[in-house]
Amino acid sequence: MSVYSTEDLIKILADERRACMNGERLNLAASASGNPLIDRFLKSDGIQKFSAYRDFKAAVHRYQRQHQVSGIIWRELTIKGMTLRYPSVDEQLVALSRDLEILKEHQASILTFWWSVTPKMDLYLSINNGKDYRQIMPNDVSAIAYSTEWANLSGHGNLRFLEIILQLGWGKPEEASYKRGWPASGSEYIHAVNPGEYPIY
Repeated sequence: MSVYSTEDLIKILADERRACMNGERLNLAASASGNPLIDRFLKSDGIQKFSAYRDFKAAVHRYQRQHQVSGIIWRELTIKGMTLRYPSVDEQLVALSRDLEILKEHQASILTFWWSVTPKMDLYLSINNGKDYRQIMPNDVSAIAYSTEWANLSGHGNLRFLEIILQLGWGKPEEASYKRGWPASGSEYIHAVNPGEYPIY
């Protein structure tokens, strides 16, 4: 029996998500709060769609672990004429132990690229779960990086308005966003923007 690849699982999840959102899959037993008085005021079909996809995704994650299918995809980012190829865990998959090792091995090269494309840019730390930003200095970024295990990058805009986002994380990437796995897993987001600009992503 052949084992599904990382790319296969990403496609399977995308197809299933579409089916759930179109109402083709529902978890009829799902309720929002477990309290029947509250639940009758909430839209049950949305909860059932979300729950059906969440259950399917959990099954895919079990498959990943059982068959040791990596959650890593390789991304390429080009900014200011410089290109970086780096590993990232797909947002719908989980990281295996060996995936975490790969991420840790590439943190230094991601940081090197970050520093090479952000000189003279204003730096902001995302606070309050991304609802606000606080301006920071380059040495603050170095201090955060020192206490984290892996990094991720994304870039938006063009040279006129450019925002480069550095995620510095620890623990499991799938639990690092929005304090889902806090404190064992988590991340800080640093936004670099042109002088005088303010983050928008």
